[in-house]
Amino acid sequence: MTQDPIEVFHHWLTHARNHSAILEPTAACLATVGEVGQPSARIILIKHFDARGFVFYTNMESRKSRELAAHPKAALCVHWMPLRKQVRIEGVAERVGEAEADAYFAMRPRESRIGAWSSRQSEVLESRETLVQAVADTTRRFEGHEVTRPPFWSGWRIVPAVIEFWEEGEHRLHNRIVYTRRGDGWEISWLYP
Repeated sequence: MTQDPIEVFHHWLTHARNHSAILEPTAACLATVGEVGQPSARIILIKHFDARGFVFYTNMESRKSRELAAHPKAALCVHWMPLRKQVRIEGVAERVGEAEADAYFAMRPRESRIGAWSSRQSEVLESRETLVQAVADTTRRFEGHEVTRPPFWSGWRIVPAVIEFWEEGEHRLHNRIVYTRRGDGWEISWLYP
């Protein structure tokens, strides 16, 4: 068994990417906590991961960003039902660096970059036409120019403290291996199903 949970995640994700029934292998449920302690969850896409953590990008004025800024503890859960596997990640959220956010934003399709400028994510939308008009206005604004990253758009990195790998077992006797960060390394434990 490897001592590196990131290596295990990479192996499992590669398997998920090669499975035809899994449409979004990097989709994960992100759980945050609001100011009165109310948890909220939504699906995000993990865009990068390495020894530092798991990265996703969003509007920094969105509900999830406001919650992470106020209470930086978070959890991710990736579930690949056709593989009968899931990964649970718990840790602390930190913003990615400006250069990292710029580099990722530049890779996005132009329409997605225009959408980032046009959406006031998580705010009340008067009508669909309001959004369509905002996209049209932004498209005109950047006509003939590069669509740069908005100052309110960046990424979060979930720095893992705990990573649990769950694999379905016969008769509900599932395999659960948990990696807990201890200094610069990881302690590995098996859990009852």
